[in-house]
Amino acid sequence: MSTQNIAATEYRNLPLSILTESKSNPRRIFEDAALKELADSIRSQGVLSPLLVRPLNERSFEIVAGARRYRAAQMAESETVPVRIVNLTDAEALEAQLIENLQRRDVHPLEEAQGFRALLNLDEPKYSIEQIAAKTGKSPVYCAQRIRLTELAPVVVEAFAKDEIGVGHALLLAKLQPAEQEQALSACFREDWGGGSKGKRILLPVRNLKDWIEHNIMLILSDAPFSKSDATLNPQAGSCHDCPKRTGHNKLLFADVRQDACTDPACYQTKVDAHVAKTIAAKPKLAQISAAYGQPTDGSTVIPRNKYVEIKQEKPQNKQRDWPEYKSCKSMTDAIITEGTEKGEFRKICADPTCPIHRPNKQKPTADAHWKAEQEKQRREQALANLTGIRVLAAIAEAVPVRLMKRDLLFVAERLSFMLDENRLTAIARQHSIKKAKDSDSIGKLFSAYLRRAEESALGRVIVELTIVLSASRSNAAQVLSDGAAVYKVDTNAIALEVKREFAAREKARTEKKTTAKSFPAKTKKSA
Repeated sequence: MSTQNIAATEYRNLPLSILTESKSNPRRIFEDAALKELADSIRSQGVLSPLLVRPLNERSFEIVAGARRYRAAQMAESETVPVRIVNLTDAEALEAQLIENLQRRDVHPLEEAQGFRALLNLDEPKYSIEQIAAKTGKSPVYCAQRIRLTELAPVVVEAFAKDEIGVGHALLLAKLQPAEQEQALSACFREDWGGGSKGKRILLPVRNLKDWIEHNIMLILSDAPFSKSDATLNPQAGSCHDCPKRTGHNKLLFADVRQDACTDPACYQTKVDAHVAKTIAAKPKLAQISAAYGQPTDGSTVIPRNKYVEIKQEKPQNKQRDWPEYKSCKSMTDAIITEGTEKGEFRKICADPTCPIHRPNKQKPTADAHWKAEQEKQRREQALANLTGIRVLAAIAEAVPVRLMKRDLLFVAERLSFMLDENRLTAIARQHSIKKAKDSDSIGKLFSAYLRRAEESALGRVIVELTIVLSASRSNAAQVLSDGAAVYKVDTNAIALEVKREFAAREKARTEKKTTAKSFPAKTKKSA
């Protein structure tokens, strides 16, 4: 028998001994229990659906579709199986295997992805994603996302194959660079310690992973301080406009991403560093400032954040326009941020410690006792007002009932927190024992992580706190607190009185300590 004598399509029974499995078959997982069940069916009824095979030579045939039936027939000790013989090219065989497997519900997405990838890698004929989509009856977006699964890091593949994560998690992780996939994989879970000393790992919903990626991996290119068309910042990567790691470069893969973003934080940071170095080299007299907390290293030319005042260019319409940071002075100069999360951005600053506009307190006569007393009085009144406001805010939060679903509360809380500046967000974070472990930590990211772990009742309190602080920053803060206290029946007078008593007790303790120190002056050495 020769392959030339076989018709275009022929049905017959062939011995199992002359059949071989195809190496290009996307299916790689065969469950033993399901095979045994199928083998029992073959023993009683035989193979009901013929296998699709193609001839390799006179006495050898390759199984194009039906590897599972072939294995079950071996277990059932059948000698022959019904087949449909068709002359197919390698590309046609691969296409038939892929379509046949897509019609089965138990095919794993990883196997499906390997099939799509195999078609895409063919040299002849050459397939595009759109052509594969048309052949398989799927959308181009579906095919592009499935093909991306072949680029999963090994640790993610292992978790996906073991069903530790779902296909939604895997599709999101596949969009990231390998270096970020392992870190993002850990964000898919949370540890539950409620069951004892040994924590239980719980898989979080896909939306949690999506939010984590948006806040920790995706970098909005419109906010980048460097030129997106400059290919010299990172010669290996080239310009951002031509980069395949950019979400806007692949609309099929990132169809749900609204803003053009970078998915490679390492490359992004390299370009920021190169942008800063290039700018300083071109303008050596440009002031270098730090937006991070902490002291600079010895010998550093960077001006720390407590040694300069940032001059804001957009002046508000309310009374804030008279604040020093909205006024210019003769010492005002251009600067570039070289340390901190806003590295590479330009600012207008005043670093003159004797500036009468931005450092007015430095101009006061230090020996003026009356001025000192007035300053101390203002400081005390401000401290009283701040602590009273915080106590009122906390009391209002305690009175907030739980009404919305957790996903709604989390959505509102995160959006409100994004609207606050770092100082106000830090004040609220302290109320919930959220503090930076190191200077490089972002209070925004720490607060977002807290929100995702918080229960519904805590989220409700946070939303009210954020709303009050945000409203207070744009209008009369005292009135906003008063309105909130009235809604939640908080006694502001009692809280204010309690704060005053605490301050009085502290001042009394300090006074007594000073008096005691004066009563026991340092002993002088006795004369010989």
